[in-house]
Amino acid sequence: MNNIPLEERIIFALDVATAEEALQWVKRLESHVHFYKVGLQLFLNACWPVIDSIVERGHKVMLDLKFFDIPETVQKAIAQLTNKKVTFTTVHGNEPIIEAAVAKKEGLKVLAVTVLTSFDESDLHAMGLKGTVQDLVLHRAQKAIELGCDGVVASPQEARALRKKLGDHFLIVTPGIRPGTEHDIKADDQRRIATPKEAIRGGADHLVIGRPIRTADDPIKVVEDIQREIQEGLAAKNKTASGE
Repeated sequence: MNNIPLEERIIFALDVATAEEALQWVKRLESHVHFYKVGLQLFLNACWPVIDSIVERGHKVMLDLKFFDIPETVQKAIAQLTNKKVTFTTVHGNEPIIEAAVAKKEGLKVLAVTVLTSFDESDLHAMGLKGTVQDLVLHRAQKAIELGCDGVVASPQEARALRKKLGDHFLIVTPGIRPGTEHDIKADDQRRIATPKEAIRGGADHLVIGRPIRTADDPIKVVEDIQREIQEGLAAKNKTASGE
């Protein structure tokens, strides 16, 4: 994880309605951010042209559509991405679905979504599931990595446990990032959250961040502050690893 450029640590979430607005954000942030997430809202409006435009500017794209369908359909969908210059894509399903996705990934990196950051224990219990969110994340992540996924999407609260149980040979991409201190950050619709420093220190590789940057008066300053936290997290992690 130390070899990832700082400009690619933040994956800025282009959770906007139009290609025009998305590209305005890319142009505004691209001096500092070289990785962008395109999700359902933007993709359904702008489709491939917006992705092509981002890639042509020299940046990477995470296409976050959370593929969930019968295995054959998912496999054919993944096959459609292999010539689109997408770096990451996401799949959200059981073992046959994940197997189908990784069978056609070629150079594409497939990330398995474990448990959405909007979920907590009360949601699991309402669905009739027992145990903790962390237990479910660890179980799903282990299966996904065994089946050939390149990494997982999980909240920053599970990153440390994932590294401890599964090692360092896969990517952890974390939404639910809120700048600030551990004591003053507040949950919103994303309940399992953490600061950038704590997420990286726990073992996250990339941080998906949208609103804290998008709603700021000075987005570049927020990005710079987050990047400083990322560097502090890396330094703390490396210090722990070296036994200092």
